[in-house]
Amino acid sequence: MAATPWPGCTGWDASAGCPGFNAPAGRGEKHVDEAAPARYAGAMSDDSAFKIFIVTAPGLEPMLCAEARDKGFAEPRAVKGGVTIQGGWQEVWRANLELRGASRVLARIGAFRAFHLAQLDKRARRIPWREILRPDVPVRVDAACKGSRIYHAGAAAQRIARAIGEELGSPVSPDAEVTIKARIDDDLCTVSVDTTGEPLHRRKHKEAVNKAPMRENLAALFLRRCGFEGTEPVVDPMCGSGTFVIEAAEIAAGLAPGRSRSFAFEKLASFDEAAWQRLRAEGGADGEAKSAVLFHGSDRDAGAIAMSRANAARAGVAALTEFTQQPIGALVAPDGPPGLVIVNPPYGGRIGDAKDLLPLYQTLGRTLLGGFSGWRVGLVTNDAALARATGLPFGPPAAQALHGGLRVTLFLTAPLA
Repeated sequence: MAATPWPGCTGWDASAGCPGFNAPAGRGEKHVDEAAPARYAGAMSDDSAFKIFIVTAPGLEPMLCAEARDKGFAEPRAVKGGVTIQGGWQEVWRANLELRGASRVLARIGAFRAFHLAQLDKRARRIPWREILRPDVPVRVDAACKGSRIYHAGAAAQRIARAIGEELGSPVSPDAEVTIKARIDDDLCTVSVDTTGEPLHRRKHKEAVNKAPMRENLAALFLRRCGFEGTEPVVDPMCGSGTFVIEAAEIAAGLAPGRSRSFAFEKLASFDEAAWQRLRAEGGADGEAKSAVLFHGSDRDAGAIAMSRANAARAGVAALTEFTQQPIGALVAPDGPPGLVIVNPPYGGRIGDAKDLLPLYQTLGRTLLGGFSGWRVGLVTNDAALARATGLPFGPPAAQALHGGLRVTLFLTAPLA
C-alpha cells in the first residue's frame, strides 16, 4: 500500500471521524461541561451508554481515534492523552480486547463540582457503587488534583475510599486489582474505574524481551501510521524481541490483541462471563492465525532471534513469521511483492552513543536503497540527524510519541525508487 498522509489529519489537528482534536495545546480533556450539574453513572446497565476514555501515548491520539472508528465504536473523539467513545459495558470489554493502540480503558462513572473535602465525600457517596463494584473485591483509589481548592491528592483519595467502604463495604487495599481514579481539575471531580488492570501493551503472549523493547501498542499505531493494513509483507531488520513483526502478523491474521490475558473488568459487578465469552468468540479472539503474506525479522544477536521465535510461537503466529540471524549488510528483500520495512534502531539515550551509531544508520540506508525498490520505510528514532544519516528520502515527521522516557519520531518514506 502506498504511503499517504494520515487520513483527515494535519499534524496535531483533528482527524477524520475524530472531531475536536486540538492537542497538545490546552490543559487536556474536560470530561463534562464545567457549568453542568453533577452527573453520575446512573444505572450503568448493558444497554445504557456512558463515556469511555481510552488512554494512549500522547502524540498518537489521531491514530487510536481512527482505529476506534474502524472498529465501529460510537462517537470516537481524539483528545489530549486518548480517545473518548460512548458505549456500555460490552464496548468497555471490546475496547480492552480489540484496540491495539490503547494503553488502558477507563469507564466514567461520575463527575461533579467539589470545593472542599466534605463536599467531595458527600457527592462521592451518590455514585451507584453497588452497580459498579463488588463488595468482596478489594479496591484502591488514586487521585490527582490540579488548579483546585482541593489540593491534597492523598486526602481526596482517602475521602473517596471511605465513601466506597461505608456505602458498599468493599475492602480498600493499595495492591487491589480494581482501581478507582479521581481527577480534580479546576474544582471539577471526574471519577472513573480502570477496567484494564495491567497496561494493555502487556499482551501476555510476549514473555521474552530484548533491551529497550518497543511497546506493542506503540508498534501497532506506528504500523497504522505507515499505512499497514495487514495485506503486505513487513520486514524489521533490527527486530529485537520481534514486536513489529508479531504485531503485523497478528493484524494480518485478525487476532485480538487482548486474547491471551485477563482484565480488571472481570472483577466488577457489571461483568457477565457468558456475554464476555460470546464477545470473544464473535471477535475472533480464539481464531486460527492465517495470512496470505509472511512477516520477516532479522537481528545480528542470536539471543534476540531466539526470543522472537519463542514470542511468535506463544502468540500463535509462528507459521506467519520468519526470523533470521544476520547483520544489516546481509539483508535482502524477501521474494514477492514489496511492502513495508519498519525499524526501531538503537539511538542515543536508548542504546549507545549517537556518534557511534552513525555507521549503523548509514549501512541501513545503503542496504535499503540498494535492494528494496518499491518498499516503504518507517524508522523510529529520537535523533533526526541519525535518520538523515541513512540517506533515505524521508518526508516530514509522520508521528511523535514518548517511548521509554524519550520523545521519538516516526520517519516515513514513499516507495523507494
